[in-house]
Amino acid sequence: MKDKHLLVLLILVCAATVFPFLGETLFQSKGEPREAIVAVSMLQTDNWVLPVNNGGDTAYKPPFFHWCIAAFSSVAGEVTEYTSRLPSALAMVVMTVCIYLFYARRRGTALALTTALVTLTAFEIHRGGWACRVDMMLTALIVLALLQLYRWQERGGRGFPYWAVLWMSCATLTKGPVGIILPCLVTGVYMLIKGKRFWYTAGKMFIVGIASCVLPAVWYVAAYRQGGDAFLNLVIEENFSRFVGKMSYASHEHNLFYNFLTVFSGYVPYTLLLLLAVPTAIRQLRAWERPRNWWQSFKAYIKGMDEARLFSLLSIVLIFVFYCIPKSKRSTYLMPIYPFLAYFLAEFMFYLVRKGSSLLRIYGTILSVVAFLPMLAFFLIKGGVVSRFIPADRAESSFGLIVNIIETTPIDWIHWVYIVLPLAAIVVFAKHVRAGRPLLYPVLGLIITIYVSLDAVYQPEVMNAKSDKPIAEAISRQIPADAPLYGYISTDMMRYFTVNFYLNNRVLQFENENPREGYLLIGPSDYDAFARRHTNYTFEEVYRSVKKSCDTKEPVVMYRFRMKN
Repeated sequence: MKDKHLLVLLILVCAATVFPFLGETLFQSKGEPREAIVAVSMLQTDNWVLPVNNGGDTAYKPPFFHWCIAAFSSVAGEVTEYTSRLPSALAMVVMTVCIYLFYARRRGTALALTTALVTLTAFEIHRGGWACRVDMMLTALIVLALLQLYRWQERGGRGFPYWAVLWMSCATLTKGPVGIILPCLVTGVYMLIKGKRFWYTAGKMFIVGIASCVLPAVWYVAAYRQGGDAFLNLVIEENFSRFVGKMSYASHEHNLFYNFLTVFSGYVPYTLLLLLAVPTAIRQLRAWERPRNWWQSFKAYIKGMDEARLFSLLSIVLIFVFYCIPKSKRSTYLMPIYPFLAYFLAEFMFYLVRKGSSLLRIYGTILSVVAFLPMLAFFLIKGGVVSRFIPADRAESSFGLIVNIIETTPIDWIHWVYIVLPLAAIVVFAKHVRAGRPLLYPVLGLIITIYVSLDAVYQPEVMNAKSDKPIAEAISRQIPADAPLYGYISTDMMRYFTVNFYLNNRVLQFENENPREGYLLIGPSDYDAFARRHTNYTFEEVYRSVKKSCDTKEPVVMYRFRMKN
């Protein structure tokens, strides 16, 4: 197949497997509506610098991601789940296509296509591309900057890497200075390994880094003028105190092994293939050189690497080590290494094909079972088989509600196609096994169809049962359209994020406003202590949700309140 045809094929695969399903799943975790509501605030107040949301909060991250949501939502007419996730999805697709183009030019189109497909279907990347969170946008911009800086070095460092500077500027406007630090760190070390002088390298990277600060500085100055010292303290805590472990609150603190674990789990389902290869790897290690020769062999291996592979390896190692330093660790921080890991995974898969290894056949067989089991479970639930075994006292549990929703929700014909699509991939894989043909692309096809059925049917069916959208709709029916609505949660920095999004940013913070009357949203565990502190109010319960909130994990109770005379 011609190079252009492979590129078109990749774009079609990305478009067909990502964009149709972005809005199928409702918000059901606090992270997504917390970001989406910033765009709602921008459009409501026309404040695109430092908008206030959730009744008095300012965003903890710079606004580039929220600008993108607001821009797409302006065209659509409102901020929705689809428009909120669209920037992440576009970032994932653009990054995937650029990774293909990068490796196609340097390592061949077949290997590049496999690298791109592995990137697209790694669990952590897939999850990030489907989420209204800043991480996928940051990842794509860092990766694009790295690719552009490499191209700049291919030209001998001549000229100026304007595109890399633009991507790093946008990355900094997405999540802070790390968007400049990581690309400059990787490129600087690469230049040193390639024999550039230290001060020459440091000077080049300094100029590039300073140039990348210009656009973000415009926003930071404007935001400081609006937010003052409170904004400055937030910037320092989020970007510098977080890195050195001096934050005023504990934030995702983990030990060093957490990063290894998250990469291992984040590369599902490909980690299964690596696990299957462990016995063979152990046998080869036993026949390898003595440990005292390993360092010499490793140096010779690095020295003999072609430039693209060396740059890929440095991107993995340096970014991974960088994120081992701070106490605050999250799986999403390491996403920029995933496209480069995908390249080495693609090389490993091509190696298995060349050697005629049985690992791909075993791996594909396991994936076939994995693809079939959710379909079987879905049919059993739809047929009412599962609900018969749920005790009556468990019918209102989370599992019982999910089963009931799946069983009673009608499915149209297109969703039935998505449900049985993995069957077609299983048949294709089986035919290739019987014919003795290469199994690489049938295996990738299995993985892609598993994701399609998951995104189109299974995930929405399960996750929508957890969403607070029905609670928000019930609250909206209970109170007048112009009635003031407030919320209170004792946990610091916690809000009714999902309810507030579906109420169009209507929920204010009670203790910031000290209102005379209105309606209050509060959890049962918070109410008694809250009422004892506010004895100058009368409270009358008017609504209590049956299901637990996806944000607070307890029912939402609404009171009508009035200040005593």
